[in-house]
Amino acid sequence: MIIIPARIGSSRFPNKVLADIGGVPMVVRTAMTVADIDKVVIATDSQDVVNIAKEHMIDAVLTSETHQSGTDRIYEAAQILELKEDEIIINVQGDEPFIETEVVEAIYSLTKKNKNNKKIMMNSCYKVISNPEADDPNIVKVVTDDDDIALYFSRAKIPYPRDHHFDTYKGHLGIYGFTVRSLEKFCKLSPSPLENIEKLEQLRAQYYGYEVAMIEVSTESFGIDTPEDLEKAIRHHRL
Repeated sequence: MIIIPARIGSSRFPNKVLADIGGVPMVVRTAMTVADIDKVVIATDSQDVVNIAKEHMIDAVLTSETHQSGTDRIYEAAQILELKEDEIIINVQGDEPFIETEVVEAIYSLTKKNKNNKKIMMNSCYKVISNPEADDPNIVKVVTDDDDIALYFSRAKIPYPRDHHFDTYKGHLGIYGFTVRSLEKFCKLSPSPLENIEKLEQLRAQYYGYEVAMIEVSTESFGIDTPEDLEKAIRHHRL
C-alpha cells in the first residue's frame, strides 16, 4: 500500500498540498501518479483534504494534527486501516507530483528484500547530485557504506571535500518503505535530538541504532518546498 502524508499546516509553505498544478491539487496529482502501482491512501489532518481527495476518487483518512513527522501520520493511518504487520507500506510525500513509478517500485522491491531483516527499519533512495546542488539545504544529503546502508543524513554538505573538488553527492529522496511492523517500531521511539536539530525524521532510526537501507535511482522529479518550487512545477507541468 502507498500512503501519502498530507499536513495542511506546513510551516514553510502553508496549504501547499492543495496548491494547484494544472487544475489538480498537488497531493491529488501525486496520488494519481502512483495509483497504478498499488492501492493509494492520503493520510491528512484536514477534512478539506479528505473531501477534495474523495472528489477525485482517491481514498483518504483523517489523522491527528499533532504528529511529529509524516511517518507518525502514516502509522496512524495504518492503524485506522487495520493493516497486517507484514504488509509493505510505501510513504510517498505529497509534494512529489512528478515522481516516476520506477522510483517507487525500486523502493518497494528493496523493502520486500529487507522485510525480515530486523536491523533495517526503513528503506529509501537517493540520486546523484552535483556540487552546486548540494549547497541547497532543502536537498538532503546522505552518505552510505559499501552496502548502501546510510551512515548519516544532513541538510549540510556532506561529505566535506577537504582536499579536492567532489561532484557526486547523494541527494536523498523522501520516499520510505516499511513493513507495518517496522513502522510501529519507529513510531514507538521517542523523537531524537538529531531529528529535532536537522528536522529529518530518518535520523530517529539511526539515533537508536537501526539501519536505513538505500538504493540509487534516476529521477527528474523534485519536491515542492517553497512558492518558487511551485512556479517551477507549474512550468514543468506545461512542458
